[in-house]
Amino acid sequence: MSDSSIAIAQSLATSQAAATQRTLQTEMLRQQSQSDQAVITMLQQSAEQSKATLPAGQGENLDITA
Repeated sequence: MSDSSIAIAQSLATSQAAATQRTLQTEMLRQQSQSDQAVITMLQQSAEQSKATLPAGQGENLDITA
């Protein structure tokens, strides 16, 4: 193969590797987002359950920081 053919092949391989890496990073972010959402839902449910078990008048103001 000529030098230009080798350079084109290397460029293509590099581009494919970068695309694969971006795809994996996107999937990891999607999974992290789903995990974060599940934790938020769990915390909200826990806060609601705790609020439901408090005596009347308590637990009305609740700060949730994410």
